[in-house]
Amino acid sequence: MLKVSFPTVQQLMEVKSDLMPAIERNQAKQAAAEAYETLQRSLNQGRDQHTRVQDYLDQIVEMREFDVPYHVRFAIDMDVRCGQWFTVSSDEGQMKMERRADILQRAELRICAFDIETTKLPLKFPDASYDQVMMISYMIDAQGYLIINREVVGEDIEDLEYTPKPEFPGPFKVFNVANERAVLRKWFDHMRELKPGVYVTYNGDFFDWPFIETRAKVHGMTMYDEIGFRHDAKAGECRSKCCCHLDAFAWVKRDSYLPQGSQGLKAVTKAKLGYDPLEVNPEDMVQFAIEQPQMMASYSVSDAVATYYLYMTYVHPFIFSLATIIPMPPDEVLRKGSGTLCEMLLMVQAFKANIVCPNKHLSSVEKIYNGHLLESETYIGGHVECLESGVFRSDIPTRFRLDPRGYEYLLDNLDRDLQYAITVEGKMELSSVLNYEEVKSEIKAKLEALRDTPNREECPLIYHLDVAAMYPNIILTNRLQPPSIVTDDVCAACDFNRPEKTCLRKLEWVWRGETFMATRSEYVHLKNQIESEQFPSLTDGGPPRFFRDLDSEQQSSKLKDRLKKYCQKVYKRVLDKPTTEHRIAGICMRENPFYVDTVKSFRDRRYEYKGLNKVWKGKLAAAKASGSQIKTQEAARSPLIGKPLELDTDGIWCALPGSFPENFTFKTSNEKKKSLTISYPCVMLNVDVARNNTNDQYQTLIDPVRHIYKTSSECSIEFEVDGPYKAMILPASKEEGGVIKKRYAVFNHDGTLAELKGFEVKRRGELKLIKVFQSEVFENFLGGTTLEECYDAVAAVANRWLDMLEDFTR
Repeated sequence: MLKVSFPTVQQLMEVKSDLMPAIERNQAKQAAAEAYETLQRSLNQGRDQHTRVQDYLDQIVEMREFDVPYHVRFAIDMDVRCGQWFTVSSDEGQMKMERRADILQRAELRICAFDIETTKLPLKFPDASYDQVMMISYMIDAQGYLIINREVVGEDIEDLEYTPKPEFPGPFKVFNVANERAVLRKWFDHMRELKPGVYVTYNGDFFDWPFIETRAKVHGMTMYDEIGFRHDAKAGECRSKCCCHLDAFAWVKRDSYLPQGSQGLKAVTKAKLGYDPLEVNPEDMVQFAIEQPQMMASYSVSDAVATYYLYMTYVHPFIFSLATIIPMPPDEVLRKGSGTLCEMLLMVQAFKANIVCPNKHLSSVEKIYNGHLLESETYIGGHVECLESGVFRSDIPTRFRLDPRGYEYLLDNLDRDLQYAITVEGKMELSSVLNYEEVKSEIKAKLEALRDTPNREECPLIYHLDVAAMYPNIILTNRLQPPSIVTDDVCAACDFNRPEKTCLRKLEWVWRGETFMATRSEYVHLKNQIESEQFPSLTDGGPPRFFRDLDSEQQSSKLKDRLKKYCQKVYKRVLDKPTTEHRIAGICMRENPFYVDTVKSFRDRRYEYKGLNKVWKGKLAAAKASGSQIKTQEAARSPLIGKPLELDTDGIWCALPGSFPENFTFKTSNEKKKSLTISYPCVMLNVDVARNNTNDQYQTLIDPVRHIYKTSSECSIEFEVDGPYKAMILPASKEEGGVIKKRYAVFNHDGTLAELKGFEVKRRGELKLIKVFQSEVFENFLGGTTLEECYDAVAAVANRWLDMLEDFTR
């Protein structure tokens, strides 16, 4: 392996463009065995023999880390991160930056959050070519300013205050200026005077910045010359070299976990800041600016206040904390996808471990399975299933038909479960517990009562039995990582391959593939046929192109189009029925744990859990299979001790009898920890998970010189119990006997919605009529004291809406 560094990016790009064709040519014509044979022949030729440059080019089969941006490369190599403190010094012309790990206080930046209001034609979106900026409202360090365009606004506006909540003060100083040019001039001058370090907008990349830039040009000004910002239409971003622009809308889309239908500034303000902002119909804004200017001014500043405090409360601490570990500027940390951020983290860890990052995996274009070309292949992962439908409330009795065998099993293993909770989960000595027999007797009495009377009617306990960070913990437990997936050939060539080896852990997974109907011989015939054909030129009047002249993507696309037409004509359908196949994945326990260590380093950071899984999607199918097995094992037990309602991606919604043992507290003699509280539903699940999923082959390198590994047991997969909840509503399917997956509403005991999935009220683009109807209906599911009264309360709302629809359609 050869490392080549360049003084400039231009030189890197020139060398890359020269080498890439040679690399692609070498990869196409050489299989791995041929490459090694060629290399061996060149080594055997002797050192005194003259070797041409072309001979060396023939040996280059891969290029890595050539696409890392310069600023990212600098940040990784020099260990520089945004949001951290550094001591900068100069030594004989060489600049040095030393990180100050002792300073943890976040820097106090000057932040400007702004919003503009513009004129518009009726039923049209504002057009910067002829519409004007009529107001610019902005907040800097909790002080608000409002610039008024008196050419549009009907009267002068006095200084005002908009304080929606005591913790969100909004004093505003108002500047009344003659026209739009004066508005822009005043804002530019004020920004140059105050010099904010961070500009904040809400959807400013799309609207505010491009509009201001265009209107400034109309008046003979250039936004870039004035404040250093330029809008990049291709990237859809507005950036500057001197300061940051953080669009809060990007944070809402990626990190707020709000549904698409609730990502407007008003909805986000209500959900995150806890107050209802002022709202004005866009069609009334220009008229209100003329006739009710004070009201319009209040609306304008309300947007600036909401944007500023949304940013200060959520976006600023999140992005600048994330920037301390990711080698990117805050603008990119905010806008890039979670997969890209995780790649950056992996690159940082790779640099520290002296590991060269591999290129992104590209699947083979031509893959044959059972004599047919594969269209797609994947794995069968998490299982989602709705098992019940109806209204389940903690204050309305439900009929349970329990299986005594399930409770007999719990009684037989009660000591095992409680001792696991104390010694493993609580990390305490069993001898230090003072009331063990008392707690055990209380749980035993409840379980015996449930066993002896399996058919009963009582108020349910609605729980969500959730596997905490399931996939990352499966990765950690089983040491799963892309380079650890090995074949028999790899194991056969390994130095540690012994008959009694324990370094290979085998996990089952289910492969799923779709193949074309055409056979392999038919596919080869079609390929030979299309390779002799000509295709139109890219330019008018140019010479036709042969198939070999097309790039690989065009070749694959045209070949598959031809194959689809052939299959449809001959077999009357394109694809055969999907095929599933149980396979075994071999996981090497002695592979360099680089990926696993990265997950372990950030296991407490929720944003990394999902991101790293996306990076490894498709390579770690065994993790999905393990998760599905865990849920299947526990779902099989749920009907024995309660009523399963819904199998979710990483957990189970269930209703347990109201008399089922819940939370208990052990008193201890430990001075540091006087008591230990356990959740019995959680404990009984975790014991079985540990018994069925503990990796007893986990190996850790303890002596790198002599290659000595320590074998231990590892299991970080644990259930956590959410609940109990007030109610869970699962709608029925329109078809008799059918159920609807991932569509339910869950309520807390205070009447608030804890979780809502699958309903139109959460989706973007659905009819507002349906959203309002569902919002009203949900509130009434908590009405009444019996199921009949509950349904009557819901039916009353439905009947009122039905009557309204019938009245309007007459």
